[in-house]
Amino acid sequence: MYRTHTCNELRLSDIDKTVTLAGWVAVSRDLGGLTFVDLRDRYGITQLVFDMDDNAELCTRARSLGREFVIQATGEVRERASKNPNRDTGDIEIRVTEFKVLNTAKTPPFTIQDETDGGDDLRMKYRYLDLRRNAVQKNLVFRSNLAIETRKYLAGEGFLEVETPNLIKSTPEGARDFVVPSRMNKGQFYALPQSPQTFKQILMVAGFDKYFQIVKCFRDEDLRADRQPEFTQIDCEMSFVHQEDILRTFEGLTKHLFRTTFGIELPEFPRMTYDEAMRRFGSDKPDLRFGMEFADLSDVAKGKGFPVFDSAEAVLGICAPGCAEYSRKQIDELTEWVKRPQIGAKGLVYVKYEADGSVKSSVDKFYSADDLKGWLDRCGAQPGDMLLLLCGDDEKTRKQLSELRLEMGARLGLRKPGDFKPLWVVDFPLLEWDEEEGRFFAMHHPFTSPKPADIPKMESDDRATLKGIRADAYDLVLNGVEIGGGSIRIHDRDLQSRNFRLLGFTPEEAEAQFGFLLGAFEYGAPPHGGIAFGFDRLCAVMNGANSIRDFIAFPKNNQGRDMMIDAPDAIKLKQLEELGIRVVVS
Repeated sequence: MYRTHTCNELRLSDIDKTVTLAGWVAVSRDLGGLTFVDLRDRYGITQLVFDMDDNAELCTRARSLGREFVIQATGEVRERASKNPNRDTGDIEIRVTEFKVLNTAKTPPFTIQDETDGGDDLRMKYRYLDLRRNAVQKNLVFRSNLAIETRKYLAGEGFLEVETPNLIKSTPEGARDFVVPSRMNKGQFYALPQSPQTFKQILMVAGFDKYFQIVKCFRDEDLRADRQPEFTQIDCEMSFVHQEDILRTFEGLTKHLFRTTFGIELPEFPRMTYDEAMRRFGSDKPDLRFGMEFADLSDVAKGKGFPVFDSAEAVLGICAPGCAEYSRKQIDELTEWVKRPQIGAKGLVYVKYEADGSVKSSVDKFYSADDLKGWLDRCGAQPGDMLLLLCGDDEKTRKQLSELRLEMGARLGLRKPGDFKPLWVVDFPLLEWDEEEGRFFAMHHPFTSPKPADIPKMESDDRATLKGIRADAYDLVLNGVEIGGGSIRIHDRDLQSRNFRLLGFTPEEAEAQFGFLLGAFEYGAPPHGGIAFGFDRLCAVMNGANSIRDFIAFPKNNQGRDMMIDAPDAIKLKQLEELGIRVVVS
């Protein structure tokens, strides 16, 4: 056999045993009469010792070992004279009596250690080397364990895992599809699924009342830290359920995952409506690890002669605790931060509540000390705090202030890793208006059911009335990140057709795109609903990571490229001809 033990298995209880290990040379240290080699596999590291007095030839050979050589070593377990408390095997070492080089290795282009010197592109190009690093392996082990625990919980709740197709039909809603040309049906294309949404609803019609799938999905959209062109969902659907049944089931899943992976018992998840979340935090995914709730100062800040506020639809503020000592330079830097194109604010107003009780502001020539003190009181400020105010269009200002709130929470150390604050956000709008397109889009997707009380509003032609239709939709938010979202679905053909009409589909278009689903609804579709968790995102948020790439074995870069295999790539002209695709050179 190549090995009797792994490199993280041996302890003091194994002293005097003869063992064989195999792995990669992580570090080699030549101390003259002694040569030490740290041997690494995916389980850990064990120190090997080669002694010149025991076997000079063996020790000489060991000195020629390079980093990442693959070796097999046999020897005796003994207690280390100088122990390493930071390593599980730090109490022992192997006095090597025989070793074999199984494969040599070129010098790696970066150090294979937790704190590596390799940049992102270099590590992604040599991903097979990056995957040897303990930090990366730890993330993938966590991901594997999370998937196993997900399957355990859902199976225990009576869910069936059913695979759905990867070659489906392109739909006009949502993000852009990745399309796949069909060789046997020239001029026609499959699409890769953005989600298995319609298929899981079909499964409900078919009588599979509890479905789940840990499934790969695809979206051709611009990338950022929490997006990849291909990603994984925990996709679920249930029949004969109300919203409460789904929230209870998947709150249970989330608690189970935290309990089994971290040993953390999460409390009951609070509920918050979409309107309340936007009013209090300017976001439908608020981070509840800290306060800084919005205060609407429009009624007390307008009409005092300050034209910027007087002309604004809304004047909103947050209280930054302990920030009255901020210098002018720090405030100017914050002002420039909110004026960046990503945020889009035109400026920032501050009010300092000094420790001695006095008030200082960038707009104190327009407002009396009593005016400013009234603002402070409304925001619940204490001496030593500072108010930060933005103004403008209500919706835009809330989004801008939400970003500033998160930034201040980070700067003040209030967004603590390891502190988990989940909540359910419910009662989303069914529709959102797109000025550019001049029509409504589904806030979640076209199959989301409106609240029963709001169904009569669907017959209205008034835009404000339609914007007020609430959906039976819900998001699970964790530490300011949406980790899951779903809804009760429409299961009636007539209601689904009415919803398609609101979204601008003609009856012919709806039939062409979704006729199979509408037809299925005519054969006894049960009431049903579901949810999908972003699995990569859940892994990242649970570990306090900023990027989902850290939890994907072979991720794409920000341009959607796989640096290791150099994809996407051109294909041969013959392949294009087989697919019926003609290349026109201009």
